[in-house]
Amino acid sequence: MDSRPDPADTRESPRQEPRLPPGQILTDKWPVLHHGPVPRVDLAKWDFKVFGLVEHPARWTHEEFRSLPRIRVRSDIHCVTRWSRYDNLWEGVAVREVLRRAAPKPDARHAVIHAEQGYTTNLPVQELLNDDVLLADKHDGADLSPEHGWPLRLVVPRRYFWKSAKWVRAIELVAADRPGFWEENGYHNDADPWKEERFSDW
Repeated sequence: MDSRPDPADTRESPRQEPRLPPGQILTDKWPVLHHGPVPRVDLAKWDFKVFGLVEHPARWTHEEFRSLPRIRVRSDIHCVTRWSRYDNLWEGVAVREVLRRAAPKPDARHAVIHAEQGYTTNLPVQELLNDDVLLADKHDGADLSPEHGWPLRLVVPRRYFWKSAKWVRAIELVAADRPGFWEENGYHNDADPWKEERFSDW
C-alpha cells in the first residue's frame, strides 16, 4: 500500500536567480536521453538497497519501498544538453529518509548511485540530504514511464540532470569520492548548472 503524501504538502525546490541557468533553453517537452537500452524490470525480483559505510544496511522490495513515507517536490530540470523544463512535480521517498534508516557512519562523505546495467553516478552525501532530493516513481501525477526511469529514479534538482540517475537500485556510501560513468567519460564531477559545470577540464 502506498503511504500517500498530503497533496498540500508539496516541497518547493529553492530557485536561484536567474531561474534559467546560463546556456540553457527552456522547453515544455521532456526529451528522452540515456545510455544503453531501457531495462526490462521484474517487480517480483526488484529491490532497493543502501549499503557501504552504514550502521544498518537496508533492503526493500518494491512493495516495501512503496510503503515508506512519501513526499512531493516541485522542481526544475536542467539537462547538460542545454534544455530546461520548469515546474516538474515529483512524488516518491526522500533520500534522507532511506539514509536515516540506514544510519550513515561518520566517515560516509560520498555516495555512489547504482542503477540497472551497471550504470553509476556520484554525489556528496550532503547533497543527498537536501529536502528536495528524492527517489521518485511519479512525475506530474502519473507513474514514470520506463523511458524516464520507472520503477525508480533519483531526482537531484540542484545538479545537471545526468546526476538524477534512472532505474536506480542502490545507494552505496563511501569515504572517498568515486566518479561514475559520465564523470569518467569527461563530464564534470560537480555538475552545478549555474556554474556551467558541464565537462571536466582534463
